[in-house]
Amino acid sequence: MLAVSGGRRQKARNRMVAAALEYAELGWPSCLGAHPPVDGDRACSCDRIGCPDPGAHPVSAAWAIQASTDPAVLKRWWSERPQANIILPTGRVFDVFDVPAAAGKVALRRIARDGLQVGPVAAIGEDRHLFFVATRGAPADEDEWWSCHLDCSPESIAETPGMRWHCRDSYVVAPPSMLPYDREVAWIRPPDGGPLPDPLRLLEVLSDSCEAAER
Repeated sequence: MLAVSGGRRQKARNRMVAAALEYAELGWPSCLGAHPPVDGDRACSCDRIGCPDPGAHPVSAAWAIQASTDPAVLKRWWSERPQANIILPTGRVFDVFDVPAAAGKVALRRIARDGLQVGPVAAIGEDRHLFFVATRGAPADEDEWWSCHLDCSPESIAETPGMRWHCRDSYVVAPPSMLPYDREVAWIRPPDGGPLPDPLRLLEVLSDSCEAAER
C-alpha cells in the first residue's frame, strides 16, 4: 500500500471504520474495497491492468466469506488499510437496484409524488443511484432476478436500460467511499434501521424511470 502521512492515515481510517461499524449495527456485513491510489497515474489500488470498476470492488477474491459485522475485525481491517473503501455484499440483508443517476432522479420524484415507500438511497458521484430494498434471497424462479458485479454488461438488458439488480453473489460500494476523479459515494437517504421496501414494487418504478430517462 502506498504510504500516507500519519494524520491523513488516521483521519481516513476513522471515517471509513466509523461507517463500517454503523453498518454492522444495522446487521450489514462489509469488507475491504479497493481505492484510488494516493500517488501515481493508476485509477485503482488493485494490480489489475485496466480495472473495469476502479475503487468499487473488493480487495480479496474471498470477499463473500470474509464480509463481517464483528467490530474487532472491522477495526483491524481499516487499521491495516486506512484508505480502503467499503464494500457491502448484497442478497443477504438487502438487494440493491443500481440505476443511472438521471433515472434515479426521475424515480425519486415519482416516489415522492405517489407517496411510495423508499429505503436508503445512495449516489455514486453524478453517475448512478443505488436503491436499497428487501432481499429476494434465492427465488425459486431465477428469471425474476439477475446478479451482477465486475465485468457485467447491464446495457444488454433491453427492458431496463442501464439497470443492475445486485442480489445474491454481488455487492455494492458504500458511503463514504471515494472513487477516481474525486467522485464520492454519498447517502441521499441514509439508512435508519426501518423496514426496506418491496423490491418488485420498486422495480416497476425504476424500470419506468430508466425508460423515461432514455427518451
